Amino acid sequence: MTSKVYFSNLRTRTDNDNKGNKIIKLFNKAGFNKNYNKDELIGIKIHFGERGNDGYISPVLIRYIVDEIKKTGANPFITDTNTLYYGLRHNSVDHLHTATLNGFSYSVVNAPLIIADGIKSDNEIKVEINQKHIKEAKIAGDIAKSDGLLVASHVKGHGLCGFGGAIKNLAMGCATIGGKLNQHEASKPIMKDNCINCGICKTLCPVNAIEEENRKFRIIYDDCIACMNCWDGSPNKAIDLDWDEDIPNFIERMAEYALAAVKNKNGKMAYMNFLTNITPDCDCLPFSDSPIVPDIGFLASDDPVAIDAASYYLINQQKGNHDSMLHKNCNHGEDKFQGVWENVDGSHILRYGEEIGLGTQDFELINL
Repeated sequence: MTSKVYFSNLRTRTDNDNKGNKIIKLFNKAGFNKNYNKDELIGIKIHFGERGNDGYISPVLIRYIVDEIKKTGANPFITDTNTLYYGLRHNSVDHLHTATLNGFSYSVVNAPLIIADGIKSDNEIKVEINQKHIKEAKIAGDIAKSDGLLVASHVKGHGLCGFGGAIKNLAMGCATIGGKLNQHEASKPIMKDNCINCGICKTLCPVNAIEEENRKFRIIYDDCIACMNCWDGSPNKAIDLDWDEDIPNFIERMAEYALAAVKNKNGKMAYMNFLTNITPDCDCLPFSDSPIVPDIGFLASDDPVAIDAASYYLINQQKGNHDSMLHKNCNHGEDKFQGVWENVDGSHILRYGEEIGLGTQDFELINL
């Protein structure tokens, strides 16, 4: 069955078709104005961005979504969950402080900010899904208890899964820290033979899961949280991943967690993808690298797989930015995400998401 995906490009010469009004038109054309009822508590699931990053969706644009949901009589709140890694969003106090510094104040967004998994990520509800990898998912309590969600996703690349959109926003973004670890534990780092024993990896590990033994460093896997600090920081790439088996399993775990996040929402789910500032990395990094393709536009759908499939397609139709991390696949139609992260197939999450019933890759793109 084909899912409808509504698309608006960014071209305009009038205020009637500025970005805010494009979002309003997409919201209503996709039928989101009929999704929610009076007094329902509706989470707008976004990514607040790490401090120093500026690729996340602008709070000015999120305000338009808030105001449209309020017109239905529902009560929206803006939400995210705490991070597995030890940055400035690992607990709710730091997280809310970072969100405010990044522009998400009440005066801008017109809705409260709620970190859905609690101050130390102990607000958790276990959701039974009985899938291949995950039998019971650990979902943030306030997301599980919400009456519905609108998932607003900044589409970009990602070093481990290649591509991040609505499915990743549901999967990692709606899980507690325990749930994030549950997904990441499939992708533990591997110490290679070319280790020069510099010890940098040990200094980067936030949980002391790397120890020195007989002048050699080794990873203590029982303690490792798969934050990938060591992988990013190894000066001679002496730490790597199992790209052939572990990473596909990690991607499949994410799709299964996305399935858990939408369970029991009774159709009160909506998705908007923002194809702007399409950077090679996740917004969890404290910087934003050059976009790999030009800005494209906004998408809306009630199907997370379809909207991500459409996003993937539209991005790959663009000509790549040579002044970026893109080192191949710069031509129209070539896979831009594999042009950056050649070891991982970002489209695997689309195929597996369809396989487990999260949605369909078969989409009809409707231009507004």
